[in-house]
Amino acid sequence: MKYFRLVLANLFRKKIRTTLTVGSFAVALFLFGLLAVVRGAFRQGVDVAGADRLIILNKVSLIQPLPVAYAARIQRIPGVKYVTHASWFGGVYQDERNFFAIMAVDRDGYRRVFPEFSLPDEQWKAFLSDREGCVVGQGLARRFGWKIGDRIPIKGTIFPGTWEFNIRGIYNGARRQDDVNQFWFRGDYLDERKPFQKGMVGWYVLRVNGPDDAVRVARSVDEMFANSPWETKTETESAFAASWVKQMGNIELLILTIGSVVFFTLLLVTGNTMAIAVRERVRELAVLKAIGYKDSFLLLLVMAESLAIAALGSSIGLGLAKLFTMRGDPTGGMLPFFYLPANAIAAGLAMALVVGIVAGLAPALSASRLRVVDALRRV
Repeated sequence: MKYFRLVLANLFRKKIRTTLTVGSFAVALFLFGLLAVVRGAFRQGVDVAGADRLIILNKVSLIQPLPVAYAARIQRIPGVKYVTHASWFGGVYQDERNFFAIMAVDRDGYRRVFPEFSLPDEQWKAFLSDREGCVVGQGLARRFGWKIGDRIPIKGTIFPGTWEFNIRGIYNGARRQDDVNQFWFRGDYLDERKPFQKGMVGWYVLRVNGPDDAVRVARSVDEMFANSPWETKTETESAFAASWVKQMGNIELLILTIGSVVFFTLLLVTGNTMAIAVRERVRELAVLKAIGYKDSFLLLLVMAESLAIAALGSSIGLGLAKLFTMRGDPTGGMLPFFYLPANAIAAGLAMALVVGIVAGLAPALSASRLRVVDALRRV
């Protein structure tokens, strides 16, 4: 802190240049923050997947159903704790742009398999007692202004017609990453009204006694239904979520490539700025050495200026990214988890400081190696 004013004086010697360099950091870190949010949104299912949950799908395709009678047979497999099922409904509320997950769920076991979704017991009982009842996530309720008791019309896309539901419960997630933008209604009500695929469900989810049982139980399920008309494919919830993300392309590689280009460009910009700054102050640096300041002092002085630019610009950029994400999902439900976590902010700051160190290192070494006589001769 002793030489803080000297660092500031040097930085604001060329206000426009310093402002533009700080702005480059701010823009780069704002983009980094948004990329981190998008990555987190796509990896949401992988990150929150239960280690003790398995997904059972039709071996042919995700859109092919499975018999509801499979539930009792799966429950008898050693190591299986709970079994539930769900079916994709594919409805639309008011406008096709209002996209969110609408599922018909098993009224008996869904809460036991997904304990992270919480709502008061009296709301769940009200849902079970109403054949047209539904449970919505807190995010959906906030998005559309829904409240308990509202009657919601849904236009079916897979199962045609207008379906009306009464909101009997609003659930919340135990973790920030939990998806609170889902719409559940009773699977028995869907089976009663749908014109085809009666007695069939979309997929099964089961909880095992412990993660160590997952591989054995998965193998047992698939062997049980091998050579049947509806063969199964069983995998862990995290593997299922990861495969779903891969269908949308290599998001990780895309984000890594964009981030690498941004930070490399930032390195060049900052390095050029610091090199020019040192060249302009050669005589001043020589004077400092002449009156007794050591080489290490000049090196740390230039490095401090580079780090100050990096710290200020990255703080502004990440702060703006955080404020932007606090407004919620701007995609209309395509990215329900739209949040910049603290670890991403810390990673962004660390990367910015590394760029500041690398960019300032060469000019700082040049300043520390100046020979007083040669420097004072320069015009």
